[in-house]
Amino acid sequence: MPSSSIDHAIAEGPLTGAAGDPTYAGVTSFMRRKYSKDPAGADVAVLGIPFDAAVSNRPGARFGPQAIRRASAIMDNDPQYPFANDLFADLAVIDAGDVLLDYGNHAETPARIEAAARAVIAAGAFVLALGGDHFVTWPLLKAHAAAHGPLALIQFDAHQDTWPDDGNRIDHGSFVGRAARDGIIDPDRSIQIGIRTHAPATCGIEIIDAHRLEDMRATEIAEAIYARVGGGKAYITFDIDCLDPAFAPGTGTPVAGGPSSAKMLGTLMHLKNLQLVGADVVEVAPAYDHADITAIAGATVAMHYLGLLAARKAAG
Repeated sequence: MPSSSIDHAIAEGPLTGAAGDPTYAGVTSFMRRKYSKDPAGADVAVLGIPFDAAVSNRPGARFGPQAIRRASAIMDNDPQYPFANDLFADLAVIDAGDVLLDYGNHAETPARIEAAARAVIAAGAFVLALGGDHFVTWPLLKAHAAAHGPLALIQFDAHQDTWPDDGNRIDHGSFVGRAARDGIIDPDRSIQIGIRTHAPATCGIEIIDAHRLEDMRATEIAEAIYARVGGGKAYITFDIDCLDPAFAPGTGTPVAGGPSSAKMLGTLMHLKNLQLVGADVVEVAPAYDHADITAIAGATVAMHYLGLLAARKAAG
């Protein structure tokens, strides 16, 4: 039975509480959250970053935020599995729309993304970013490190993203090495999960490669993450190409031999005790997708972040 209201994203009302829009209609924000450019009073701000000029293979991730939002409409605010409750009963979440980027001036892109994230952080809200290619994580990390100091990076990815970098490149394959070198992340507390390509350097970051991952249960992966990260502040970045192309074909640089969405979502579910300060999901490129498989996976990763934050708030 549909509710008596529609277009929850732009209707009057509080930031908390479930929506009742039909899955096939209504204004499509992320999980029907209120659209607002003002993060004051929000626990979380969902921030779209429609940028894909840093890719080394197939472009198209600039359409990722739109696709993820659209896919999230199927999450109609019933209790979300596996969290078994209304994520928005007490967690105030807004969709802050997209960062405005000049497609003809990419040199300005990092600063614009960083400034948008800093504004959300300064307002006391958690940044949940929807990419965009993986370069967007660089300015997001800078914004968070400015507020919290060097971060533990938890990176779900098929690629290490540690290729040589001159400090000025706009490149989705080198930003992790730059972040390690510049003290934005702490390599000794950072970990990469799902890697199945080679790069010249590890930068001291622990790697759980795809072959090792295949033999691990989700609980074991989570234990390895806790052992590496410890109790310090952490940032999660989830490149959707961490998943095998069977589960995420719509991405710019797919690599066969990866994990299932079930295993990686199960891992995320067990990370509720992390001191998580920011998160993103990137590299969803809907032009290469089939039946929204990849967009649904990306939206579900983002929903799991919200589930962790809702559980943390409920626990006090």
